Amino acid sequence: MMVASLLLIALASAEDQPGVNPPLDEALRRRVLELETEVKELHAEMLALKTSGGATSAPAAAVQSNLVPPASDASAAPSPTNSLGSLLGPTVISGFVDVYYGQNFNNPATQANGLRFFDAASNQFGLNLVELVADKAPDPNNSRTGYRIALGFGQAMNAVNGSDPGGLGFSQYLKEAYFSYLAPVGKGLQVDVGKFVTPHGAEVIETKDNWNYSRGILFSYAIPYYHFGMRAKYAFNDKYSLTGFFVNGWNNIVDNNTGKTYGVGFAWNPNKKFAVIQNYMAGPEQTGLNSHWRQLSDTVITYSPTRKLSFIVNGDYGRGDRIDFGEGVFSKPVFWTGVAAYARYAVNSSSAFSARFEHYDDPDGFTTGTAQHLNGFTTTFEQLMAHHIISRVEFRRDMSNQPTFLKGVNPVTAQNTLTAGLVFTFDSREGK
Repeated sequence: MMVASLLLIALASAEDQPGVNPPLDEALRRRVLELETEVKELHAEMLALKTSGGATSAPAAAVQSNLVPPASDASAAPSPTNSLGSLLGPTVISGFVDVYYGQNFNNPATQANGLRFFDAASNQFGLNLVELVADKAPDPNNSRTGYRIALGFGQAMNAVNGSDPGGLGFSQYLKEAYFSYLAPVGKGLQVDVGKFVTPHGAEVIETKDNWNYSRGILFSYAIPYYHFGMRAKYAFNDKYSLTGFFVNGWNNIVDNNTGKTYGVGFAWNPNKKFAVIQNYMAGPEQTGLNSHWRQLSDTVITYSPTRKLSFIVNGDYGRGDRIDFGEGVFSKPVFWTGVAAYARYAVNSSSAFSARFEHYDDPDGFTTGTAQHLNGFTTTFEQLMAHHIISRVEFRRDMSNQPTFLKGVNPVTAQNTLTAGLVFTFDSREGK
């Protein structure tokens, strides 16, 4: 309105001055009237917006963004989406689902692979393991306490916990459960108390952390799976560490005698290409007997000459138990030995080939149930799919000097198997 009035005044002044063209004056009048109409319309729109308190229309918002940035409204701004990792803080939730299909070319009538625990089912689909882990590592800068709880379900858990003299029950689904304390000793002495997996062997219970899909003969027969008790680890530097163990025994939460088992482990990692881990454990393991001590020496050597090529050698020697013939008569100490060699070549970041050769000697039949010499060869191809899915195809041949395996219903000395496995993994740290 004010702009139109000023223009009218200017126009009137122009009419009083000589030499002004009348047609031009008429055009200016029309233009002023048009501007006055537009100003009225804009004024009406502004009044409507104030009274409604509504949002700015799309064209008005576009104009405003080109001029002055709108003031931020903290209450109206959407809150950032919190990831699972940020919500959990120092606790990490992880796990996997591991399924497979196994074919035994002997077609055993039992539909079970001989001398195999973790992938025992043959000519059918099998559930190896479903695992869920909650883990918090102790931190000298924040909290010196930590814990780890690993729950599992599947054939692997039946194999791991099947020999516990305390019975299965809930422990059948408990792979690990311990708490940790990082004592302020030197660079830190970590003490764990509870149930934890054994330090022995080149392989572990979880398929995804091994080079082959199936677990080898040594892992199944030469060493324990877990212990219940206490361990303490001290790392002198990034090259040397020492661990001590004080536990109930082999694969038992409830001890089967009044003795205890002791162990020590030494790790040497001089560089990124070479590492040696030596573990020794000794203690009474026979039910009700404390006099016959079982001893186990386990050595694992790792060598990676290149980023793509890696090798592992694992050796085990155990002895000490005595077979009870009754009436207080026992055999001489039994023993068992084994060696396994592994090779892995990474074709690229998502695929790799692995091979394993094993020799196992059980002359007393103490661990396998038959006095025999075993050999095994395994080759595995691995492909990482969609970042979270590990696929493996594996051919394996097991051989014995005794008719240990079945072909139909007939005992034979060898078996050939073909296994295809899929492992889906997840980890809350990916959301951080």
